[in-house]
Amino acid sequence: MKPYIFTLILILSFSFIFAQEMGFEEYNPTSTLVVPEHPVDRAKFKFIDVHSHQFRMANQDLSELIKDMDQLNEGIMVNLSGGSGEDLVAKLKNVNEHYPNRFAIFANVDFSGVGNPNWGKQAAAQLEEDVKNGAKGLKVYKSLGLRNNDVNGNRIPVDDPRLDPIWAKCAELGIPVLIHSADPKSFWDPMDSSNERWLELKTHPRRKRSATDPAPWQQIIDEQHRMFKKHPKTKFINAHMGWYANDLDRLGELMDEIPNMNVGIAAVIAELGRQPKRAKEFFIKYQDRIVFGKDSWKPEEFPTYFRVLETADEYFPYYKKYHAFWAMYGLDLPDEVLKKVYYKNALNLIPGLDKSLFPE
Repeated sequence: MKPYIFTLILILSFSFIFAQEMGFEEYNPTSTLVVPEHPVDRAKFKFIDVHSHQFRMANQDLSELIKDMDQLNEGIMVNLSGGSGEDLVAKLKNVNEHYPNRFAIFANVDFSGVGNPNWGKQAAAQLEEDVKNGAKGLKVYKSLGLRNNDVNGNRIPVDDPRLDPIWAKCAELGIPVLIHSADPKSFWDPMDSSNERWLELKTHPRRKRSATDPAPWQQIIDEQHRMFKKHPKTKFINAHMGWYANDLDRLGELMDEIPNMNVGIAAVIAELGRQPKRAKEFFIKYQDRIVFGKDSWKPEEFPTYFRVLETADEYFPYYKKYHAFWAMYGLDLPDEVLKKVYYKNALNLIPGLDKSLFPE
């Protein structure tokens, strides 16, 4: 009996010691700060989500989406994953038969044939056909600049001149290009104790990059900006605020240099929520060129966006620790700025949306 008791004591002792140790991943303290709270479950004004992905839209029950959208006060969802050709037509058919004014679908371009004779002309012609069938814009994934190779196996730069017919066609058709280039710069930085994205890289190791995988971050970003400048008549929406939401001074310089560049706030609300004073100044200054977007379709995460944009609340939690281990603060944006971010700017950029869904 005595050896048993001794063993039990040892086990309990080690358990107690182990309980005192925890990794960074497990540390998630509850704040003791007592401040006014104004959670926002529904946007103050009806909004357009310009950055959503619905891959099954050809056959999914759209009424389920509509139910969630109505609860959030979402007027129109822009599905960026429209594809092209028959795939796009099938998605448009489902939308047009059920909720033609609540969804807009963007087309996508297949870059796998870059380098073939007349590829640019053919790709532009396919895009024109997609728009004729009902696409409202073009979405370009981050694979351009990261993973897309031409027929010779070489990386396709974002500003590759062989792509110029695409951007020119968008200007001709009057449709916007929502483009995502690269990823957060921290993915290229050393994965050490000073990297804010350490936890994300630890839990998602495939996101780690280097100067040779496939190119330095700044090189890819510069390619994108050169392309914007080369096509001043094309309307661009730079996804994720061009990964400069953590450096709004630099982003402001770029906005001034590139008047045809707009920015979307999808997946960068955590950057804005930790610098409410500076972010509010930025939103007011560039209020005509910022659009609302969320990216991943998780209705339960939208209230954090609403609360950051609409309230003056202090120190409230974000919903993904591996994105941001810091707390959020509200920007308390003026109503007129909110209206522009939520729907007015998108109505100006994307042709053919039902304006009657939104207040004047």
